[in-house]
Amino acid sequence: MQHYLYLIINLASVLVPFLASFYPKHPFYKNWSNYFWANSIVAFVFIFWDILFTKIGVWGFNPHYLLGINFINIPLEEVLFFFCIPYSSVFVYFSLNYLVKKNPFDNIDDSISLFLAIVLMLVGLYYYDRWYTAVTFIVTSLFLGFHFLTNRSLSKVYRSYCVTLFFFFIVNGILTGSYIEAPVVWYNNTENLGIRLGTIPLEDVFYGFLLIASIIQIFEYFNNRLDRE
Repeated sequence: MQHYLYLIINLASVLVPFLASFYPKHPFYKNWSNYFWANSIVAFVFIFWDILFTKIGVWGFNPHYLLGINFINIPLEEVLFFFCIPYSSVFVYFSLNYLVKKNPFDNIDDSISLFLAIVLMLVGLYYYDRWYTAVTFIVTSLFLGFHFLTNRSLSKVYRSYCVTLFFFFIVNGILTGSYIEAPVVWYNNTENLGIRLGTIPLEDVFYGFLLIASIIQIFEYFNNRLDRE
């Protein structure tokens, strides 16, 4: 049964959001086309990133929790991760836009973006020899800096990601070894800061943000283009 663990985590993460996508008052399924295009574009980049980092030993996977089906050098479950987790996260974003009108980040998102962009860039450059830290922090800094300089608001993204973090700590906690004998995904601590939130590397928080925020921004771009047409 343990060989199905990573697959079960993926499926469990997406099951409720998938079923709720057909809620008639705000049906997410009507946005599937734009969403899947956005998800596929970003997933392609992150899967390539994953393949490369697995190859050079930045992280790896415990075969005891896997089906044993690989895509190049990463397990099938890891590929599914980049579709199941984003689906759930973007569904949260989509739902909050309908259900919650007030956003505490409306007037401070630019300040947050600028602050994080500066801090992440400085830390990423300082730890340039640690692959996970350097790449994640620098790329996230560039993402945030671009949105700050072009006046593109991330307030709704910050709001939804704060909600998503609750589920992130559960799912990623299990994957990194919480509640189980050994981690599903292991990390080479010489390639990160060595700071753990429970069992989760600090870098994962920003890696997850970059993944979800990128998909949301492309998803919204497709939605806005459709509206203009």
